[in-house]
Amino acid sequence: MCFSPQGDLIGGAVVVAIGVDALLHLKRRFEYAPIAVLPIALGLHEIDEVFVWWWLQGHVGRGVGMTAMWIYLLFALVVLPTLVPLLVLFLTPLSPRRWRLVPFAALGLLVSIILLEAMLVGHPDVKLGAHHLAYSIGLRHGVIIIGLYIVATCGPFLASGFRPMVWFGVVNLLAVTVLALLNASGFTSLWCFYAALVSGALALHLRYTHHDHRVPLTRA
Repeated sequence: MCFSPQGDLIGGAVVVAIGVDALLHLKRRFEYAPIAVLPIALGLHEIDEVFVWWWLQGHVGRGVGMTAMWIYLLFALVVLPTLVPLLVLFLTPLSPRRWRLVPFAALGLLVSIILLEAMLVGHPDVKLGAHHLAYSIGLRHGVIIIGLYIVATCGPFLASGFRPMVWFGVVNLLAVTVLALLNASGFTSLWCFYAALVSGALALHLRYTHHDHRVPLTRA
C-alpha cells in the first residue's frame, strides 16, 4: 500500500501488471482500451511516488525528489480531474445519457485549472506523515475544491447508467469520502492508491467478461 515506499513500489507494479493483462484480453473490444490503460498510468503514478519517499528519507537527491513530486501532483491534481470524465464520456454511446456527462467534463477542467494555478503560485511541498506523504500546494478553500474534485472524478461513473461504471463510481465515492474525513493531509497520496487499485479491479472485470457489458441500468 502507499503507506511506505516498498508498498508504493509493489502496489504500483501489481496495478501495472493488471492493466497490461487487461490490454491483452480486450477481446476486440477496443473501445475499452482507455479503461485498461488507466491502471497502467495509475500504477506508474504510484511508482513515481517511491522517489518522493526516497528523497524525504535521504536516499536520492533533491532534484530527483522534486521532479517526482511535481509529476505526482500534476497527474493526480491536474490530469485526472479532466481525464476521468473524458474517458467516461468517450465510453458512453451516443444517447441523451451522454449529455449528462458534459457538465462533469467541464467541472473537471475547471478543477484542473484551479489546482494548476495553485501549484504554480503556492510552491508545492511534501512532508513525511504518519505512514503517508502529506502534500501541500497552498490551496485556498481546500475543502470546497476537494469536494469538486470528488464530483468530477466519481460523478461521471454514477451518471453513466452502466453497471460496471456505476459500481466503480460508488466504491470510489465511498473510499474518497472516508479518506478525506480520516486523513485530509494524506488525501492525495492515499486516494490515488485506492483509485489505482479499483481501476485495476475494473480492468480485471473486462478481462473475464466476454460480452459487451455496457448494459444500462435504465433506458434513459
